[in-house]
Amino acid sequence: MNNIRNFCIIAHIDHGKSTLADRLLEETRTVVGKDMQEQVLDDMDLERERGITIKSHAIQMDYTYQGQKYILNLIDTPGHVDFSYEVSRSIAACEGALLIVDATQGIQAQTISNLYMAIENDLEIIPVMNKMDMDSAMPDEVEDQIVELLGCKPEDIIRASGKTGMGVQEILNAIVERIRPPKGDPDAPLQCLIFDSVFNSFRGIITYMKIVNGSIRQGDLVKFVNTGKQYDADEIGVLRLEMEPRKELKCGDVGYIISGIKNSKEVRVGDTVTHVECPCDKAIEGFEEVKPMVFAGVYPIDSDDFEDLRASMEKLQLNDAALTFQPESSAALGFGFRCGFLGMLHMEIVQERLDREFNMDVITTIPNVQYKIYTKKGEVLEVHNPSGMPDVTLIDHIEEPYIRASIITRTDFIGPIMTLCLGKRGELVKQEYISSNRIELLYDMPMGEIVFDFYDKLKSISKGYASFDYHINGFRPSKLVKLDILLNGDSVDALSSLTHADNAVVIGRRMCEKLKELIPRQQFEIAIQAAIGSKIIARETIKPVRKDVTAKCYGGDISRKRKLLEKQKRGKKRMKQIGSVEVPQKAFMEVLKLD
Repeated sequence: MNNIRNFCIIAHIDHGKSTLADRLLEETRTVVGKDMQEQVLDDMDLERERGITIKSHAIQMDYTYQGQKYILNLIDTPGHVDFSYEVSRSIAACEGALLIVDATQGIQAQTISNLYMAIENDLEIIPVMNKMDMDSAMPDEVEDQIVELLGCKPEDIIRASGKTGMGVQEILNAIVERIRPPKGDPDAPLQCLIFDSVFNSFRGIITYMKIVNGSIRQGDLVKFVNTGKQYDADEIGVLRLEMEPRKELKCGDVGYIISGIKNSKEVRVGDTVTHVECPCDKAIEGFEEVKPMVFAGVYPIDSDDFEDLRASMEKLQLNDAALTFQPESSAALGFGFRCGFLGMLHMEIVQERLDREFNMDVITTIPNVQYKIYTKKGEVLEVHNPSGMPDVTLIDHIEEPYIRASIITRTDFIGPIMTLCLGKRGELVKQEYISSNRIELLYDMPMGEIVFDFYDKLKSISKGYASFDYHINGFRPSKLVKLDILLNGDSVDALSSLTHADNAVVIGRRMCEKLKELIPRQQFEIAIQAAIGSKIIARETIKPVRKDVTAKCYGGDISRKRKLLEKQKRGKKRMKQIGSVEVPQKAFMEVLKLD
């Protein structure tokens, strides 16, 4: 055990975590020859296309230091705020962390957020300044920022470059010297912490775990503490680039277990695995439950696919524990699920993965956050969906979730960023200078305002220099109204939203205009209306596609033409009564991007 080191890599988006991980794998000769490619650990097509890490990836390396052989278990983590739950799980399975800071950009919001998470879990932090080979690097300035943040000595900071391989040897030596070996009792009853799992259609569910106490051998009868189910450990092993089977895993190891589990409900991230014959006293206190921030309805395009969608969601949830879902039905879309996501990017990725990995075509409704509704009878209702709102006459007041947002930016962009935050009903809590030209702004803002396009706008007005992080900061009373969209008088519940009373008219008008562009013309006239309760606040009309019925009348009496036009008019009226309007999937997505 003294020769095992478990560590993860944490950083802000694009600070070079995956590239540096590549160099560590190359230096330890874990990945050689044709297997070596850029971002070798990002094995999902989506990750490679977008150039971002979505999943944590665990891999084992061998390293010889001063004549002794060490086993290093590395977990590469995502940097985006929407995947912070992946980071928290990786941190729970480690004793140390490499904190990577981009020498060209300095400390960003997500760097600080991930660092605090690591410090709370009592991890040893090794600061690394990356991208030192770039001409725009500011090593001295960034070094001062790290020293101020961590309170470490300047000589503790390792200067490195993921591209050229500079400083990689020093990082490996520091991991062995500074990070403590895992604690645990090899002779105690078996205790393993599940930190991830994945569904394999041939072998069932593969569970990734860290052995905290005891040891496990192939063929042992094991029990999952939370579910109480028992299984045979058909295969156990360690995570190299491919899975490598072993006869035995000892205390401190990170590995996998395959026991032919087919039902995804039987495996939960954060659960404890122990022996049936000699069980441990209690489960490991692992992760806090995930708190979804954004809720949206996910519906199959063909309602017959509902059960397939449920199976796909369960398999996806194994690999993405931050996804929560429960069944719901909608008048317009039939049966589907109300899903909880950690943010808009998370929602987009889940939709993409359902399409690619499970061939599920889905419609996603407008995202909402969770509101608390206090009725005049003194009841408190939690509402994630505008259609679940009680009648306006029964509501005493509504509370909406607020967040404490931390925005770190260059001083040149303070004006536009403050204007953006005030437009989103933000209240400035404080501002402080991190260095001469970098400032941290703290705002209290309603969660519902940042759900749509806040992050995109923040990036564009700051030319990509602002970084953003947030956490929930309680509920506050708010003047909210339910905005309905009607097509020919029928409400489309997938387009309903809860919005602040001051913005409702503007948003309603813009949604009507946008839908007029997106809904194809039909044989009959379509009225698009925005309504609050029974009051219509905006209207657009899509003109019908008309056949020229008078083409065959050349000359003759006008009454012949009028007769044909009257006949057409009656037909259009009848068609409008029985015709239904199809809203294309593109319209649901485009309405979210209202500017």
